[in-house]
Amino acid sequence: MADIHPSAVIADGAQIGADCVIGPFCVIGKDVVLGDRVTLKSHVVVDGDTHIGDDTVVFSFAVIGEIPQDLKFDGEKTRLRIGARNRIREHVTMNTGTANGGGETRVGDDGLFMAGCHIAHDAQVGDRVIVVNSSAVAGHCIIEDDVIIGGLCGVHQHVRIGQGAIIGAVTMVTKDVVPHGLVQGPRGVLDGLNLVGLKRKGVSRADITALRAAFQMLRDGEGTFQDRANRQADESDSAYVQQMVAFILGDTDRNFLTPG
Repeated sequence: MADIHPSAVIADGAQIGADCVIGPFCVIGKDVVLGDRVTLKSHVVVDGDTHIGDDTVVFSFAVIGEIPQDLKFDGEKTRLRIGARNRIREHVTMNTGTANGGGETRVGDDGLFMAGCHIAHDAQVGDRVIVVNSSAVAGHCIIEDDVIIGGLCGVHQHVRIGQGAIIGAVTMVTKDVVPHGLVQGPRGVLDGLNLVGLKRKGVSRADITALRAAFQMLRDGEGTFQDRANRQADESDSAYVQQMVAFILGDTDRNFLTPG
């Protein structure tokens, strides 16, 4: 049975899962679906066509599922889907999608979204993502699994950030970031690999060596960035290098941050 504070306002039609905890002064809209054991601490607003997965905790003053901050939005029916076991801290905002962007903002499982961060319309955020305080992910971005975005960062619309990449604090990211890349500096420079993250993940020494060699080739090799990536596809059998190559050669609306 859910534990719902008497001051909470829950619209008719909202679906509240088993053993949810709804704290004081929370407001839940009619199209909201909360999975089992979801906790809304207090003063949380969840609105729109929003689903929140099991065991997610939303902290005070977060606003989840409000309409996009996009002047082209005209009231169309769009969605926000949030996975399981996320931690969404104070003052976080996550918006529903737009019709032109696919209609759905999606957040995976096991993420940590620290105080004051923003996930904009139509963003696709993977599993185990950490977005640190006061950072903003703009519309239509793709943030793959295991990415860390440091504090006070801005990610430009349509940017892709590959799996396992890390963005240093106070960085503006305007171009795609390769998987396992390390980006830092005020205007986002690809400055190496996320070696700490790779080691923590238990990636083999052979794969790390292969990634370092591939990064060196991408930085210093002849031809365009895509030409260098194509050569890596032929020269390395490391699954991690092949993942990086596939990302570089994939569809994108932005250019890439290239090694500095």
